[in-house]
Amino acid sequence: MSGGETLPGATADTDERIVCHVDVDCFYASCERLRDPDLRGDPVVVGMGYEAGESHGAVATASYEAREYGVESAQPISQALERLPRKERAREDPSLDPADAGHYRTVDLEYYREVAGRIKAILRECADRIREVSVDEAYIDVTERTAWTVVDGRPLAEGYARHVKERIAREVGVPASVGVAPNMSAAKVASDHDKPDGLVVVEPGEVREFFAPLPVSAVHGVGPVTARELQARGIETAGDLAAADPGTLRERFGERGQTLHNRARGHDDRDVTPKGRPKSLSRESAFTEATDDPERQRETVTGLAADVADRAAGKDALYRTIGIKVVTPPYDVNTRERSLPGPVADADLVREVALDLLTEFAGASIRKLGVRVSNLQFAAAEQARLDGWEGPGERDDENGDGDGGTDGDARADAGARGQSSLADFDA
Repeated sequence: MSGGETLPGATADTDERIVCHVDVDCFYASCERLRDPDLRGDPVVVGMGYEAGESHGAVATASYEAREYGVESAQPISQALERLPRKERAREDPSLDPADAGHYRTVDLEYYREVAGRIKAILRECADRIREVSVDEAYIDVTERTAWTVVDGRPLAEGYARHVKERIAREVGVPASVGVAPNMSAAKVASDHDKPDGLVVVEPGEVREFFAPLPVSAVHGVGPVTARELQARGIETAGDLAAADPGTLRERFGERGQTLHNRARGHDDRDVTPKGRPKSLSRESAFTEATDDPERQRETVTGLAADVADRAAGKDALYRTIGIKVVTPPYDVNTRERSLPGPVADADLVREVALDLLTEFAGASIRKLGVRVSNLQFAAAEQARLDGWEGPGERDDENGDGDGGTDGDARADAGARGQSSLADFDA
């Protein structure tokens, strides 16, 4: 269907917006299967900071088949290999069953961006407004292209979303989950509700009912720390959050408390508008259990650093600050960062600085690690390297300036304890 058209029977005459959240399932793994169809049906692990045949780096994406073996995003490759050996090894070792082995691939961001570009081109044809959240995720406002009118028991908006989903599968060759709802936060929850390859529609007037039985962590913006605090207050479900006293929520969480209360009740008046350039780029990894193993900690930071540097390169971003986030039991957030003499784009430097900052926590038991680059500059010109960087021994800046997650959880918790945290760690 060409841009600007609507599906037969659709009408733009509606009082309720129609927002779709499109999320490509296990995007990196899906791209690898697109390149090599023989991988389909088998467990696939894509590693950042990983080289073929090696055991260093961290998991960038694990297919759903790999997750069944306990392989998780941001997990050290060495740990993933303990749970899911390589196919090559299983073929050589008679004690291993090849059916219980997986394929390991190295992150190839240039290829993934090319695939993402084809997906985004389809979305731009299918919607008048689009908000690209990441390489594999976007919101589209299709209010002018279809309607909530019910025909043969289903809203026309469902047929339109299916059309978008099928175009991605047919023209690009990767699966996507799509959520359809009258606002952004509800569409996001809907797309997460039936993965992989799902299509969930929440019609106007049904959002609060749809949310009610879901765990409170399902509400867009409620991260693990906030969820734990809400649960400690007896707020276990989204329905509980919707019924809670908004004044009490504002008192504890500020305006964010009101926002979360509104979302749980099905209210979100944000427009689908293009997203501006980020102020920072980051990646986090939580351990299943807190660990004091220095090799696992270093391996995790190495993988996170590689991924963050790759993301910066993909956005033509230079950075002046490199930082880490270390969460120790019970949930204490510690951050360190180092400012550089000038803007750089240097993956090796990100790794070296992050590992050096980590040495301050030698011997500590750690629940979660994060790596961030900030003070970004965007340049179309050739990226810079800072060959004259001074290396270990520079002053550490212990005063972070923001939150420890996209929902602000760490900022709220760190502020309550008088601790610092870094802005825009966005796992």
